[in-house]
Amino acid sequence: MIKIWIFSLNSHLMPLGAIINYFTMFIDTHTHLYLEEFQPAPHDVVKRAILAGVEYMIFPNVDLTTIEGMKHLHYQFPQNTYMAMGLHPTEIKESWQIDLEEVKYEFDNNKDKYIAIGEVGIDLYWDKTFRNEQMDALEQQFLWAINADLPVIIHCREGLDEILEVLDGLTIKPKGVFHSFGGTINDIERIRQRGDFYFGINGIVTFKNSKLRETLPSIGINRILLETDSPYLAPVPHRGKCNESAFIIHTAAHIAQHLSIPLNEIASTTSANAKLLFKI
Repeated sequence: MIKIWIFSLNSHLMPLGAIINYFTMFIDTHTHLYLEEFQPAPHDVVKRAILAGVEYMIFPNVDLTTIEGMKHLHYQFPQNTYMAMGLHPTEIKESWQIDLEEVKYEFDNNKDKYIAIGEVGIDLYWDKTFRNEQMDALEQQFLWAINADLPVIIHCREGLDEILEVLDGLTIKPKGVFHSFGGTINDIERIRQRGDFYFGINGIVTFKNSKLRETLPSIGINRILLETDSPYLAPVPHRGKCNESAFIIHTAAHIAQHLSIPLNEIASTTSANAKLLFKI
């Protein structure tokens, strides 16, 4: 069924009072609406997203404590939400092997419920103590994805060299998305040399001093996935607030503006990209 959604964008994105009609809904490929920031009523946030034109939302897992909350929210909206299973790199600590085994147990016993492995990756921004352990955990989770023929949702923060090293050690490379991408044109080329990857673009692209806009032409619309990373990185004009999936329209509008592509084409193409990668 074709639905029409109408939005009024702020004047800094479009002329004051401009109204945009489009016939394709958005897909938020990375959102954590099940986290404590949205308690006690995360279902209201999901409903706002649906009313704002977000057709589907993908929930990547974080750690052992987030699995049940994620599943509970998904079961309330099974037609609009999907889940990914993985162990976030910042959660790789002393007991990481035990934690990873429990995450693997959840995945193995509920494979039909998960459309991707994620959120996985390397994060050395705050602490480099567990660098090698993060790489070992990432390799194992890449292998889960390869064996299950699922994409990976990759978190990369000051860890691109390590991620590429892990990829280089694999005979078969997983497909997937570099979530919350904020790298350079050179980073894009290095990633593309390793395989079939998309780039998740979120509210960072709307920030005043962001250089991400300069990389959009090099990524190309056929390799962009829209995301919010809620509750983090709220786009302008909501910067500094708790982010939510309904705000994805602002990120999409900035991309449309800087690529000189109509918003409806941004919506339709990024949605097609997401459906192709995640098989939804």
